[in-house]
Amino acid sequence: MNILNEINSAAKAAVKALYGQDVPEKMVQVQKTKKEFEGSLTLVVFPFLKMSKKKPEDTAQEIGEWMKENCKAVADFNVVKGFLNIVIAKSAWLSMLNDINKDEHYGEVKATDDSPLVMIEYSSPNTNKPLHLGHVRNNLLGWSLAQIMAANGNKVVKTNIVNDRGIHICKSMLAWLKWGNGVTPETSGMKGDHLIGDFYVAFDKHYREEVKELKARFVAEGMDEEAAEKKAKDEAPLIKEAHEMLVKWEQGDKEVRALWEKMNSWVYAGFDETYKNLGVSFDKIYYESQTYLKGKAKVEEGLEKGLFERHDDNSVWADLTNEGLDQKLLLRSDGTSVYMTQDIGTAEMRFKDYPIDKMIYVVGNEQNYHFQVLSILLDRLGFKWGKELVHFSYGMV
Repeated sequence: MNILNEINSAAKAAVKALYGQDVPEKMVQVQKTKKEFEGSLTLVVFPFLKMSKKKPEDTAQEIGEWMKENCKAVADFNVVKGFLNIVIAKSAWLSMLNDINKDEHYGEVKATDDSPLVMIEYSSPNTNKPLHLGHVRNNLLGWSLAQIMAANGNKVVKTNIVNDRGIHICKSMLAWLKWGNGVTPETSGMKGDHLIGDFYVAFDKHYREEVKELKARFVAEGMDEEAAEKKAKDEAPLIKEAHEMLVKWEQGDKEVRALWEKMNSWVYAGFDETYKNLGVSFDKIYYESQTYLKGKAKVEEGLEKGLFERHDDNSVWADLTNEGLDQKLLLRSDGTSVYMTQDIGTAEMRFKDYPIDKMIYVVGNEQNYHFQVLSILLDRLGFKWGKELVHFSYGMV
């Protein structure tokens, strides 16, 4: 039952029965009853006075009596001048709720060819560690947002960007080479993403030990604590090896790439198991290993146009001080890219793949600054949709 339609039809029938005239749809004005009066819906009777040739109160009383007698949806009524306040019958509410319960798609708007296309990015895992509780929250938020947007008549593309390259990935790879003894998910009985995560932790443990030892040596040589710690972090053998591995990866070294593909395949199998258990899925998955070069190309293009600047150490930066921010690193001195560079490349690929009207990133509020910068950089690079990106930010637990 549609209660509003029932009341509209009953009002027109009442005027026809009482005053012998047909009422056009636009003349029937039904609104929500003010909270100080009893009732749920209020019929405005002023448009009917020329037909009734009576005072507003009398007209409203007559129409109310007729509707209460002839319309099952009306339980009672009261009159306030030219306003007929209608009390809806409990049976009408129950009928409406039963109808809603029977309709699996109640309230949904079906998308059409002309509906806007919304792309929603969520999950965005790294292949150096397993999906954790924070990812569970992100996945469920992203999936829910996708369902809500679709139910409101949008065409929706659910997407995931897998951070499958970078210094953090090389840390796990290097640790596996040094301390893994050839272990695999099959030989260990562990999910692949958990296994690789253990080696990322192992790298950090050994790295911290190296930093501690180097720092103590530098302090003994006369350096202050802060300078000694910074130098130790930069010069620790493990981090240097990891950076060398990253450079080799970007140069296409066959051995490094083979190890990377093998270890990532273990992680993807673990991810897929988790996604299946959560009941979430994606329409399109992007990989940073496929997008970072496009990001580097856009940065180089921006450098040629004078949008960015190269420092003496060969690194490339964006000066955002005019926007009230600071300088943002886009390319390291060794030519390797950072997250921001990769996001630029990923955004370009997405908008080439789909006629996107809105791009939504589901990411925690610790990345508010990142997406503020990304929006500015994309706009600066000439992407008209740069400032229209939406960061669906949420607080941390």
